[in-house]
Amino acid sequence: MEKLPTIKEIAKRLNVSVSTVSRALSDHPRIGLGTKQRVQQLAKEIGYEPNTQAIFFKQKKTFIIGVVIPYIREEFFSQAISGIETAAMEHQYTILFGQSYDDPEREKTVVDAMKKQRVDGLIISLSKQTNRYDHLEALKKYEIPVVYFDRVPTISNAHKVYCNLYKGTVDMVGWLFNKGYRRIAFINGPEKIQASKERLNGYIEGVAKQKLKVDMQMVEKTDLSKESTQDAMKKLLSLKHPPQAIITFNDYVHMDAVQYAQKQGINVNREIVFVSYANLPITSYTAFPPLVSVEQYPYGQGEKAMQLMIRILNEKQKNPTGQEMYYTEEISPALVVAYQ
Repeated sequence: MEKLPTIKEIAKRLNVSVSTVSRALSDHPRIGLGTKQRVQQLAKEIGYEPNTQAIFFKQKKTFIIGVVIPYIREEFFSQAISGIETAAMEHQYTILFGQSYDDPEREKTVVDAMKKQRVDGLIISLSKQTNRYDHLEALKKYEIPVVYFDRVPTISNAHKVYCNLYKGTVDMVGWLFNKGYRRIAFINGPEKIQASKERLNGYIEGVAKQKLKVDMQMVEKTDLSKESTQDAMKKLLSLKHPPQAIITFNDYVHMDAVQYAQKQGINVNREIVFVSYANLPITSYTAFPPLVSVEQYPYGQGEKAMQLMIRILNEKQKNPTGQEMYYTEEISPALVVAYQ
C-alpha cells in the first residue's frame, strides 16, 4: 500500500525543518512568502493532507457544529439546513445534524450524542413538545454554546434567531381586513411553542387594531397533526357565523385545513379564504395555495444562526474567562400574495 505523504517528506525535499513546513502550511506570519509558496506548492503536488485530528487536539476544537431539527423532510427545515451549511463552510466548519421527530426524549438523546462527539456548538429548533431545557442548559458546563432558531424557548438567557411573527400576524389580519373580510378565524399551533404565543398575540392585536370584536370562539389550536387540524376546522365550521377567512399556523396545517374544507363541499377561497405562514414553494403546486403568506425566510434564519454561532465561538476564543453575552437576531417578515 502506498504511504501517504508527510510533513517530514516535504521538509526533506525542500531542505528545511519540519517546524518550518508546519508553520508554512498554517500560514504563520513569521514564515517568508517565498518559503510559504514553495511548501504549499509541493504539498499540493504530492497530495499532502494535514492530520485534522492532531490540529483539532492542539486547538482544542473539532470544527464541527451540531444541528438538531424536528424533521429534515419538512421543506422549511431543509432550507434552514442549507443556510446553516453554507455559512459553516465559509468558516471551515462542518455540521453534524440529527432529527428530534418532535419528540422531547429523542431530542435529549440526540443532544447527548452530540455532546459526546464534542461539537464546538449546537444549533437547534426545538421539538413542539419541549418545555424544559435542562438538557440544553447542561451544555454550558462543557462550554458548548447553544443557538436556538425558529422554534425558540421563552427563557431570556439564550441566543436566539427567529422571525417576528407577532408583526407578521398583525400585518396579515390588516391585509384581510382591507380585502373586506371581517370574520377572521385562527388555527394556532401547540401552546408550548413561543411562536404560537407570538402568533396569538399578533392575531388579537391585529383584530383589535381594526376595531373588530376579539371572539375567542374564532381561535382553535392544533398539535400539527392532520387529525387535530381537522378537529379545529370542524369546530370553526360549526359556529353559528362561520369564518370568512382562516389563518393557519403553517403551510402544512394550511393544506390539511383546505383538504377538510373541500371534503365539506366548501368553495375554497370563495366561501372561505385561507392564509398561512412560511411561504414554502411546495404550496405553489397545490390547487389552493394560501391567498397570502408570511415569509419566514428559513434559509436566512439558518444562515444567521450559524453566523451568530461563529461570533460566539470567536468571542469565547478571544476572551475565554469573560462573562457570556446573549444575542437575539430578529428577522422582519414579509407578506407574499399568491394571487389577487
